[in-house]
Amino acid sequence: TVDESELLTVPDGWKEPAFTREDNPKGLLEESSFATLFPKYREAYLKECWPLVQKALGEHYVNAALDLIEGSMTVTTTKKTFDPYAIIRARDLIKLLARSVPFEQAVRILQDDVACDIIKIGSLVRKRETFIKRRARLLGPKGSTLKALELLTNCYIMVQGNTVSALGPFSGLKEVRKVVLDTMKNIHPIYNIKTLMIKRELAKDPELRTQSWERFLPKFKRKNLKKRKEPKKKNTKKEYTPFPPPQPESQIDKELASGEYFLKERQKKRKQMEEIKAKQADAIKRRQEERNKAFIPPKEKPVVKTKKASTEKKIDIEAIKEKVKNAKKKKLGALPEEEVKLKMAADEKKKKKKK
Repeated sequence: TVDESELLTVPDGWKEPAFTREDNPKGLLEESSFATLFPKYREAYLKECWPLVQKALGEHYVNAALDLIEGSMTVTTTKKTFDPYAIIRARDLIKLLARSVPFEQAVRILQDDVACDIIKIGSLVRKRETFIKRRARLLGPKGSTLKALELLTNCYIMVQGNTVSALGPFSGLKEVRKVVLDTMKNIHPIYNIKTLMIKRELAKDPELRTQSWERFLPKFKRKNLKKRKEPKKKNTKKEYTPFPPPQPESQIDKELASGEYFLKERQKKRKQMEEIKAKQADAIKRRQEERNKAFIPPKEKPVVKTKKASTEKKIDIEAIKEKVKNAKKKKLGALPEEEVKLKMAADEKKKKKKK
């Protein structure tokens, strides 16, 4: 008797044997082909790395063609192709290359234990601005959120335009798809990352394999913190008063107040004409001033003449004369007269002391 829990689990280190020519010695009967389009900005990169693509697919006996005029990549099987799934992997390879995945990562799809998933996120959000914000949330500050997700799922993730390309094991791809779709549904990826970290720790314990993990996983409650939209025009209620508002003055009341009511018809017309003429005169005066503005010359700045530095300096003749007299009195290198007299007196005193 064998325990059922052991039958459900895959033994550690188990790997499916590789598919060889001995498994399918006669090859394929029909030729299969797949083609995909690529954007204009990928043309230069694909042109550069296409020999490497052909070499990688050549090992599996699959032909690859690059059409730069139509902007398409085509893969086809040959008579030597023995692996029927090789063409599916080749199709995924050209799809990943079209979605800006570098060749070094995309070529891993040709391995048996690696799969890919291209998640379309463009139609999940209506507003373009909201879509860009949520896509940036998936990347995180300086790509930290995306890097954490890659480490937890062992997948390579590439966010480009309206799609997210993921490359790695099947279990990791399932988690990546869930996180990406939840992020587009306005669930922050940090919640899913926390859950993945807990699951990773729980998987290390062999006793918890057959048990439910619901009690260990965190439950995040969704909070609606939407602010109520306020109207642009706010109707402010006035203070209630029992008295009605005062009745507006009629035209007759205004004429009575100004005294026009008692004027004759001819006088009223004359007053109206005077008012009209006064308005016309003001308008003509304003127009004339605007026309004359073009003929008024602008104020010129006064030219400031730079004062030349006076080279001629006043010479003090008296001071020069005194210097000359003093120079004549003493010889060059000789001591002044007072110092000579003092020195002679000191010498005489020394002689007397000696005697």
